[in-house]
Amino acid sequence: MAWQRPSGARAAAGARVAPTDKPRATAIEQVQVFGRRDSRDTQKALRFFRERRISVVFVDLTTKAMAPAELRRFSDRFKPRALLDEQSRAYVDAGLAYLRLDDRELFERLLSNQRLLRLPLVRAGRELTVGPDEAAWKRLLAAGD
Repeated sequence: MAWQRPSGARAAAGARVAPTDKPRATAIEQVQVFGRRDSRDTQKALRFFRERRISVVFVDLTTKAMAPAELRRFSDRFKPRALLDEQSRAYVDAGLAYLRLDDRELFERLLSNQRLLRLPLVRAGRELTVGPDEAAWKRLLAAGD
């Protein structure tokens, strides 16, 4: 660290000031949040990252469906069963509680009906989280340091 030259009266006296230790910003500069505007959990995630001044790219699943490759990235990490919101109205309406589906079939259902997804889905680089997990979001930010 280099010493800084002071301004004003101190500069005239030839004094030098030690560098200040500013808090480091997190290495994670941007997160991508997949969700719906009407989802309370998605709103919590957006608020969490914005309060910490992390740039958020929000993808509203009601206007733009999630790409198959993006959904595959989450399902490979967490398995399709973990992405399924079993308390959602879409889950009950589809009758999935009474069906036995393997991972491939469940992935196809999630891809065709994205209201079945447990929201929010958060991606920061290669790190992924599913659902309203504030502890995981904090670990995600801490991993970026």
